[in-house]
Amino acid sequence: MSIKIDGLRKEFNDTVALNNVSIDIKDNEFIAILGPSGCGKTTLLRLIGGFIEPTEGKIICNNLLYSSKDFNLPVENRNLGMVFQSFALWPHMTIKNHILFPLQSKKFKCLSNEEKEKRALSALKATGLELLENRLPGELSGGQKQRVSLARAIVGRPSILLMDEPLSALDAELRVSMRKEIMDIHNTTNSTIIYVTHDQGEALAMADRIIIMKDGNIEQIGSPSEIYLKPQTEFVAKFVSKCNILKGTWINNKFYVDGENFYYTGNNISRYFKENGTYPVRPEEFTFDSSGLYGEIINKQYQGREIHYTVRVKNENYTVYSSNINEYPLGYKVHLNKK
Repeated sequence: MSIKIDGLRKEFNDTVALNNVSIDIKDNEFIAILGPSGCGKTTLLRLIGGFIEPTEGKIICNNLLYSSKDFNLPVENRNLGMVFQSFALWPHMTIKNHILFPLQSKKFKCLSNEEKEKRALSALKATGLELLENRLPGELSGGQKQRVSLARAIVGRPSILLMDEPLSALDAELRVSMRKEIMDIHNTTNSTIIYVTHDQGEALAMADRIIIMKDGNIEQIGSPSEIYLKPQTEFVAKFVSKCNILKGTWINNKFYVDGENFYYTGNNISRYFKENGTYPVRPEEFTFDSSGLYGEIINKQYQGREIHYTVRVKNENYTVYSSNINEYPLGYKVHLNKK
């Protein structure tokens, strides 16, 4: 299902949570909404779901009005599923009964019991839970509980699947495995997925497009590679993978670092950086070389395949991701060049 969000604004008393947000979401698209706490991403998700009403603007799905300042289609009349941050499972109900529960609503009264059973079995198989259908939530791991909430959300075959930081309660290893589960569900159901997260890795790994939000506004919309390689603002550059921001002077398409006699070319660098006399360099784009910015290693963190260094150059600290083939000690003097 395609979604058109036009001039959406939401105020809570005197606080503006969303400010003139407009987005066109394609049918079957996987959209990640990424940003820090308080940026408005969950408010946007709740507006799409119909849990709150907009102050201004409209939400239209497949040419059907979902929300405006004067109208709000009830949640039960929207063809969507919701996966919350908490698992929200009842301790006395079996896994199968959890998944059957949404089908007991009036919306599915036309389905026979046999059809409901078929849908529940299909959802169990899609989430790898078919052998656990008679267990209670207390007998499941964290990852299995999250799969139950996913199965419950997709059993009604929604056109839109809303996810509000569904993996935040899981440990790091489970989060990585659950990413694949969610991507498989997307491919299986062909639902339009809108996924809220503050985790850059999740957004980059899973989404077709990413929406970066800050203070109720959209900073940038683009594919994962566009967001990572071509940030349009300093906020996007720093929020996604802690980009280094160099200060200097732009002359035509050449950037001269302050106090240095060499330059970097401006290919694929947005106008924002050129107007502000800055230049973004990702940590992995820096390399230790025989020339370049001269500095000292003041911190390092071993990460297995690579080592994360902090290098002090004059009064600035830069982050460098380097191979573990050569390891440099604290206090070591280095030159930083750009790949």
